[in-house]
Amino acid sequence: MDLKKYLSVSPEVQQALDSGKPVVALESTIISHGMPYPQNVETALSVEKIIRDAGAIPATIAIIRGKITVGLTPDEIEYLGKKGLKVIKASRRDLPVLLARGEDGATTVTTTMIGAALAGVRVFATGGIGGVHRGAETTMDISADLEELAQTPVMVICAGAKSILDLGLTLEYLETKGVPVIGYRTGELPAFYTRTSGFKVDYRMDTPKEIADAFRVKLEMGLAGGMLVTNPIPEAYSMDPDYINHNIADAIAECERLGIKGKETTPFLLDKIQKLTGGSSLQANIQLVFNNARLGAEVARELAAQ
Repeated sequence: MDLKKYLSVSPEVQQALDSGKPVVALESTIISHGMPYPQNVETALSVEKIIRDAGAIPATIAIIRGKITVGLTPDEIEYLGKKGLKVIKASRRDLPVLLARGEDGATTVTTTMIGAALAGVRVFATGGIGGVHRGAETTMDISADLEELAQTPVMVICAGAKSILDLGLTLEYLETKGVPVIGYRTGELPAFYTRTSGFKVDYRMDTPKEIADAFRVKLEMGLAGGMLVTNPIPEAYSMDPDYINHNIADAIAECERLGIKGKETTPFLLDKIQKLTGGSSLQANIQLVFNNARLGAEVARELAAQ
């Protein structure tokens, strides 16, 4: 199999991997679908700077002209940011078609994990993962992110599952698939906009080294799948649970009324919640991504050091 036909790793990222330096993968859906231009580009570049300042190399991943590109240039980030919603939000099912057609795609958690694993990047920092949607017992609406976590050996650092989901069922699904759910300095699953959810994680770990050690053992044993590290949003930016949950309920009701389904659900809900909260949810989203990027760099450094 000639991966070079479908995979492009930037010289900086490849050099870092070859020399054993820490590398942190980043997704690109947040650039194309997460917020408007130019804020999307500014945020993406800020996240990369945070990772560099913490002693690691950022590797933003996207599909650019039919290649899974690991380590976007600033120009490529600008290109995606300007193209925005015209870029296809690419999950695992979309990869063969986009690569065959030579098209662009913004990587979700799922496809960022795939690209990272192909390049040899083991740590990925994002905002929040997808999960089991509310009402999935009848709709079967379950994010491909969970299945990817079950099979692809990449650690995902996030602020928990998005609180628009059924968090209890999401944890049950991860347990069934054998995915360890770690709480960084917390025993409770954070719920994206808020630090608490009422659900427990599998294990609490208080240092980046603990996390790196556990993931290394998983890799050495050849156990399939990744590891989910949940890192609560900083207290200063955490939103009031009652307030955000009320707005989530309103957004879900409108989503159902409009008949929005499938992969369009999450972008619609996040955009609606942002409007209902006067933009405060977007600021919370940006800050939690920054926070996860810092932790990602620290864990990647520990992983590279051993």
